[in-house]
Amino acid sequence: MTIDYYYMDGSPPCAVVTLTITALGIEDKVKTRRVDEMNDEHLKDDYLKINPQHTAPVIVDDGFALSESRAIAKYLVAKYGNNKYYPQAIKTRALVDQRLDFDIGTLYPKLIDIYFSKILKTPLTEAQLKKMDDALNILNVYLKENKFVVGAELTLADFSLGVCVALMEAFEISIEKYTNIVRWLTHVKSTLPEFEEIITKTTNDGKKLIEIMSKSQ
Repeated sequence: MTIDYYYMDGSPPCAVVTLTITALGIEDKVKTRRVDEMNDEHLKDDYLKINPQHTAPVIVDDGFALSESRAIAKYLVAKYGNNKYYPQAIKTRALVDQRLDFDIGTLYPKLIDIYFSKILKTPLTEAQLKKMDDALNILNVYLKENKFVVGAELTLADFSLGVCVALMEAFEISIEKYTNIVRWLTHVKSTLPEFEEIITKTTNDGKKLIEIMSKSQ
């Protein structure tokens, strides 16, 4: 049975799903399907039937459609990885979920601020930079006594937060002063298969998309 994986170029959430597929070694089970956002493929009826949010990533596995990168990652490791990277111990899993929620609610919006500043060709405001610094400081605290964001083992929280921080760095946000983050990101890069390759492709595709969108402003 093949998993249909719908993705968009330059999408950080899609990078998280691609990392998960690669880490689980299930590439042979997956058929990738590129969604061309610039040509409004995400708004076509066939795609909206799969995902009314008209976003990516989306997977369809034996007729079961699922959107949202963190939900997809959890599903994939549960079905195809025996919950690898998503520990079953209640307290540990709760911390993984909390870190994932921290990413989507606190850190990831700061990455979106960076993207929009590039599209609009305007610098980040002092308020935006302060909120970004606050969010990175929190992550730095989480990592103070941990190799990864939840203890000594790699989890899905590292996938998602790793993508976010690596892309911040790629888009010229310095993380040098957050020494725990620097140490952790080095571990993530060396531990997760193809992490740097996936980040490089996401960065390059993102820059192309930003250039196209900025011309329309």
